[in-house]
Amino acid sequence: MPNNRERNEQEPGTSGARGSSNSSSTSRPRQQTQERIPRPPGSSKISSKMLQTSAKRIQKELAEITLDPPPNCSASPKADNIYEWVSTIKGPRGSVYEGGVFFLDIQFSPEYPFKPPRVTFKTRIYHCNINSQGTICLDILKDNWSPALTIGKVLLSICSLLSDCNPEDPLVGSIATQYLQDKEMHDATAKQWTHRFAR
Repeated sequence: MPNNRERNEQEPGTSGARGSSNSSSTSRPRQQTQERIPRPPGSSKISSKMLQTSAKRIQKELAEITLDPPPNCSASPKADNIYEWVSTIKGPRGSVYEGGVFFLDIQFSPEYPFKPPRVTFKTRIYHCNINSQGTICLDILKDNWSPALTIGKVLLSICSLLSDCNPEDPLVGSIATQYLQDKEMHDATAKQWTHRFAR
């Protein structure tokens, strides 16, 4: 009988030890979840809180643009990296880019939406506000950026730029001069480039 009592007295202690090990094991997945926060290149000095803020905002915009994309536009992450997207824009109807499909790269900063995304054309295009490296001269991608803007609104602004270029603030001066002085030749060249590179 004493032996049975001793065993009974030891069992609660044993189960208590098991309980503590179980509680410690259940806390591990929480730590692993925190480690899965995506880190884009150059974000080593960015806090986890800021990364969570940017990732949450980008995921929200992805859901919105998937359900209701802007006219003639599409955009989605390249792979598993939420900070790098690929986008397509169809040349606006009635413009010299009509019939073309233009591919763009979108790179979100870990400080998004407080800093604008970097958007570049991968498809060559003859446009006075877009240079040969694909850089776009658009005010909302620079000084006029606002955290209230979204990537959907950026794509709409780029579509508007294809319909109505801004030769007064060119990125390629020679194309802007041709647009102002010989629009017929400008339009013919833009159509040739669209047919050659965007189809």
